[in-house]
Amino acid sequence: MILIDAQGLKASRPNRPLFNDISLTLSDGDRIGVVGLNGCGKSTLLRILSGDYSPDSGVVRYGRGARIGMLAQQPVLPLGSVRDAVGEDWRGEAMLDRLGMSGLIDAQTNELSGGQQKRVALAKLLVSEWDALILDEPTNHLDLDAIASLEEWLANFRGGLILVTHDRHVLDRVTTKVLEIDRGKAYLHMPANRNAGSGYAAYLAARIEREEQAVNAEQKRKNLARTELAWLRRGAPARTTKPKARIDAATELVNRRPEAAARSGEIGLSLGNQRLGSKGVELHGVGFSWPTARPNAGASGDAGALVLNPFDHELEPGDRLGIVGPNGAGKSTLLDLISGRLKPTHGHLDIGSTVKIGYYDQLGRELNVNQRVREAVAGDKGQPSIEDNQLMRQFWFDGDTQYAPISTLSGGERRRLQLLLTLIEQPNVLLLDEPTNDLDLDTLRALEDYLDEWPGIVVVVSHDRVFLDRTVIDVLALDGVGGAAVVRGGVAGWLKQRNAAPTEQMSGAQRGKLISTPDVAAAELAQKPKTSKSSKSLSTLRRMVAQSETALAKATAELEKLTAQMSGAGNDHVKLAKISEELAKAQAKVNSAEETWLALAAEAE
Repeated sequence: MILIDAQGLKASRPNRPLFNDISLTLSDGDRIGVVGLNGCGKSTLLRILSGDYSPDSGVVRYGRGARIGMLAQQPVLPLGSVRDAVGEDWRGEAMLDRLGMSGLIDAQTNELSGGQQKRVALAKLLVSEWDALILDEPTNHLDLDAIASLEEWLANFRGGLILVTHDRHVLDRVTTKVLEIDRGKAYLHMPANRNAGSGYAAYLAARIEREEQAVNAEQKRKNLARTELAWLRRGAPARTTKPKARIDAATELVNRRPEAAARSGEIGLSLGNQRLGSKGVELHGVGFSWPTARPNAGASGDAGALVLNPFDHELEPGDRLGIVGPNGAGKSTLLDLISGRLKPTHGHLDIGSTVKIGYYDQLGRELNVNQRVREAVAGDKGQPSIEDNQLMRQFWFDGDTQYAPISTLSGGERRRLQLLLTLIEQPNVLLLDEPTNDLDLDTLRALEDYLDEWPGIVVVVSHDRVFLDRTVIDVLALDGVGGAAVVRGGVAGWLKQRNAAPTEQMSGAQRGKLISTPDVAAAELAQKPKTSKSSKSLSTLRRMVAQSETALAKATAELEKLTAQMSGAGNDHVKLAKISEELAKAQAKVNSAEETWLALAAEAE
């Protein structure tokens, strides 16, 4: 049964076209992911399909009696309690519990944070009966358990589904098709058959193929243009004039340019950072409880809701730490403690003299929506400097976008602007609280690559499993009742440990200190005095091993690429000689990377 049929949709923003001539049909069982760069019109398309917006042109038709449910990027809830918003039957309470909101079931909706409102709106949507669901960033503000539950629910949903999400794991698990919006055009990708993978996998393969075809087509155009240019410059011995039609065709071919890239170059994240000394951030017996707001309470307030029991931890230069745990466990609170926004109720932090903290939090720094992008970047200077203009272009704010009011930017574009304003200060300790929210897939990959090479300390709170796998070495797992435990092996190690042996509630004694690892041998090793000749700490060695693995993988990939080019060079001796020289250098890089990895791995044992 066809649920939604859209034909010839066109949309624009003030002074900016979004897309043109998009057609899409959603039937029972379809699960369509929508992807594209920030600002390309993904959310606008979803609002048009739901009937909230009218397109500039085109038409949307709905199946007879089709019930369409919509989750907006920033939903608005009715006034009243959370229970009233979701429904008072058991299904509403169960869904709120699955999404981590059971503790706020009697709270007023106008007192909730933006993330809490999103979860309530999602719960309200999922307990109702729909033939089709349209979801805009449904995984924002969910913890890993809630996302896993949502994935399972969507996988079993029998109606039609259209969703925008930055979560690559969800895209790969849920989608059967992917609609890509690229420079105003739409491309629908689907696997060749049921066993050929997900819609997301089909999108990745088709995008690579399309980019390769564009490169080949441009190379053919250049070769033909050279031939035609040579013909134009030659005399015509047999006649005094050349055929006008061929002259016009040749001129057009020579002057033609390939379609401009959606973005020019890579995102300019490498803004530099201030030197970080040997001392980073040390937490000594740090604990935190929220004060209880009571009438006639003392000036300091009473000890209220426990968030973190006192624990010790040290962040050293080069550390890559992820913080995981259920919603409300204190992940953002811990970042606020490290950044100095909150003061611990127990213990203290000792911060190195060279530390400069950059904090990219869930909500992002406050933006004046009446300002233009260039005014926000210029700050107190009034007018952007040459360096500011260059930075804006590096962050893909070029042309008219620099002059656009912030109010007209998409959610993802605002987040990218906030990232620029964080990195422009050149921090050497980077705190990232849900950094993947609303960013497009290309920006996420660029941020991951940047963090691979960044020399400072990185602490990440994220629900995005792919991002955590790419960016952190260890995770600090918070259990929601004040306990904390460092788990080796990143988020994969934490999930494996949790699935193998569900964590029991920590005892009071355990909560009073940091448990470094559940592995007994590793714990004993950590307690032994260091007898190794290495002057590097264990965390530094683990980071260096991970970096050497990345370097080895890159060098190996480059070697394989050059080997393939050598095979395709044929009898072109000049090209063969050039590739042979590059191949020798690539092999040397691989050998060097292997030696470095072996030495570091041995030192870390």
